[in-house]
Amino acid sequence: MEGGFLETQVTVGKEHSCVDEQSVREKGPGEFGCMHYRRGCKIRAPCCDEIFDCRHCHNEAKNALEVEPVDRHDIPRHDLKRVICSLCNTEQDVQQHCSQCGVCMGNYFCPKCKFFDDDVSKKQYHCDQCGICRTGGAENFFHCDRCGCCYSTVLKDSHNCVEKAMHHNCPVCFEFLFDTTADITVLPCGHTIHLECVKEMERHFQYSCPVCSKSYCDMSRVWEKLDHEIDATPMPPMYQNKLVWILCNDCGQTSEVNFHIVALKCLKCKSYNTRQTQRGPASCSSRVSEMVR
Repeated sequence: MEGGFLETQVTVGKEHSCVDEQSVREKGPGEFGCMHYRRGCKIRAPCCDEIFDCRHCHNEAKNALEVEPVDRHDIPRHDLKRVICSLCNTEQDVQQHCSQCGVCMGNYFCPKCKFFDDDVSKKQYHCDQCGICRTGGAENFFHCDRCGCCYSTVLKDSHNCVEKAMHHNCPVCFEFLFDTTADITVLPCGHTIHLECVKEMERHFQYSCPVCSKSYCDMSRVWEKLDHEIDATPMPPMYQNKLVWILCNDCGQTSEVNFHIVALKCLKCKSYNTRQTQRGPASCSSRVSEMVR
């Protein structure tokens, strides 16, 4: 009741107790739930029949190093059938309100995902195409059918599509990206990665995609500094006319350029994000033909 409190008599086993719902709910974030979600219920895992605060708690416990590899597993999230109310300990079918004491077990509740969360500031919404709940507000995201995931509307007409872009592990920390709870960013090349992992790469001066090696930010100022560095570092006479073949990671073109110990510059896009190859395109084709014969 608004302006007062509701006393609910509940049954826990054979004992009876009186619960002041409002005073209990006002104990603050973290009183019910876990480090992943604030919620008013626990779950019974359909795979191992054990009780956990949430699916992430289950997955972390069941995939720990001390668990035998053959026994490690993730919870089948959509197969959840039973939940336990945190207030009265009543086990019941999945529903938003406790069948015994009537408490709301999650201000946000998705019957499709069997998902509860009291923190609605995340603006949770269910995406039928993804098949899971996302955060950030449905009005701020769109589902890309080719990439197979939801992206910010800012990227709707500008991102490069990559087939099932988030249905793989982060190339840095190896956590599965599709249902991660951490923030994700889409690089200009279209590959996805944790935002924090990108920041960690930048702290170590890594500015290329760990999947395809393309530069993911404007490197023109860095290339200019390399120009000056190369001009100030003449090669010994025996190397001044040495030519090598390179492949540009940014534009994908091959070039034959003067060898330099500092860096090798792409003749087409002027990028230094290149790698030296043994032979040029024609030689490579000939070598493949020889191998086939």
